[in-house]
Amino acid sequence: MRRKRKQPSGAATRAAAPQSWQPPAWQTQSLLLGYPDDGFDEHLTLARRVADTLPGPVAAPLLRFTAHARRTAPADLAAAYVTTFDHRKRCCPYLTYYAHGDTRRRGMGLLRLKQTYAEAGWRLGDDELPDHLAVVLEFAAADPTTGADLLTEHRAGLELLRLALTDDDSPWAPVLDSVSATLPALAGDDREAVLRLAAQGPPEEQVGLDPYASPVFLPDPVVGGPR
Repeated sequence: MRRKRKQPSGAATRAAAPQSWQPPAWQTQSLLLGYPDDGFDEHLTLARRVADTLPGPVAAPLLRFTAHARRTAPADLAAAYVTTFDHRKRCCPYLTYYAHGDTRRRGMGLLRLKQTYAEAGWRLGDDELPDHLAVVLEFAAADPTTGADLLTEHRAGLELLRLALTDDDSPWAPVLDSVSATLPALAGDDREAVLRLAAQGPPEEQVGLDPYASPVFLPDPVVGGPR
């Protein structure tokens, strides 16, 4: 992706000011959530190097994923990626889906994300959707304050994706554990939103969603300091 950065605009609700270790964590997570193509081995090497600089609850899940990816044949890892993220609606990596379902309101959510990126001087490639988690994480890595707001705004959807990947025993579940460890713990409203999404699916769902079981919340990772 070719992007130019300038000062981001303000956001209505701010997350906590990002710490210095969060941008490299988000960049690494973004790379690991991309399709495992021929360059993916380099991403695994980078992830192991960056993990040494991150707090334990953020680093340990990344290392679990890289260990699994290293011992998995590339073709098998690529097939698992497609099965997980392309064929399972409940593991959708597009964050506006959880907030709006497949409705016209989702289109407005996508437009708002594009406008946020444009205000920060970013231009997506024609083949990129702005709400893919890997794209949002990459944006957060370069524009931490605005990016943290976006991730926090989509906290309920991220948690439901994390739960779905964990239930499926997906290799990418640890990457979502790592993402969660960079964000505030689920508050009351967020937990209610996760319960509502699990029970009802995304709003005004039109294309069919595998039903979620009533969620058993995973422990919130606590970032206490460097590993």
